[in-house]
Amino acid sequence: MEIKNKIEDLEKKAVIVRNEVVAMLKQAGSGHTAGSLSMVEIFVAMYFNILKYDPQNPDWEERDRLILSHGHTCPALYATLAEVGFFPKTDLLSLRVFGSALQGHPHREWLKGIETSSGPLGSGLSQAVGMALADRIDYFSSQDPQSEKKFFYCLMSDGEMQAGQVWEALMLAGKEKLANLIAVIDRNGIQISGQTEEVMPLEPLRDKLEVFNWQVLEINGHNFEQILEAVETAKKNSNLPLEEKRPTIIIAHTVPGKGFSEFENDYHWHGKVPVKSS
Repeated sequence: MEIKNKIEDLEKKAVIVRNEVVAMLKQAGSGHTAGSLSMVEIFVAMYFNILKYDPQNPDWEERDRLILSHGHTCPALYATLAEVGFFPKTDLLSLRVFGSALQGHPHREWLKGIETSSGPLGSGLSQAVGMALADRIDYFSSQDPQSEKKFFYCLMSDGEMQAGQVWEALMLAGKEKLANLIAVIDRNGIQISGQTEEVMPLEPLRDKLEVFNWQVLEINGHNFEQILEAVETAKKNSNLPLEEKRPTIIIAHTVPGKGFSEFENDYHWHGKVPVKSS
């Protein structure tokens, strides 16, 4: 597919997913609006173009792994999974209903396509590092040329970068030169209590990450062309000699509440949802 047509198709999918997210949150009456909407393009790019997976065989061993660290943005993940066929779209309105597989944070034992359960912020990157390192060990044990072709993607928030565990994971991944690991930070600039740079400043974020031996790329997180190009650049690390390999982290600059002017750039919508019409 030509790049122009590919981008247009992804943009159409993003509109569908974004509208589904708002409908889900309205129906549930609780959840997280701002981050779910800022993540839509990232999820759509992942599941419609980047990830290697099979909805009909979700446990396929050679699939890529996507680890969602900031699990509260799962409405966008659920809407995308339904759109690609992991489960019926009619299930989306069961978000946060007691007994539903679509809980407020993903539970991997309840829903196909979920790789890890998430909830405590700051733990996802550690999970992804462990999985990527285990895959390298499996590769060297089996010499299976396919196993090193798996990629592990960790999607995370900027607010959770304030957790010490994240930096421990960054250190280990850099030390081990995990080129099969690609992290994406949703740099939307807000968290539940305010702007990240006021609550606990992260900048200069890029400089800090590079010191930990990560390749760092910065993009517009709503621009599909930039998302796809960044991931392709990251994947090239896996073809380098071991001494030159590095994990990659993509700082995706996004707009919290993207797509709805009344939600955009207002941290109050971190944990607030649109009101359902009577």
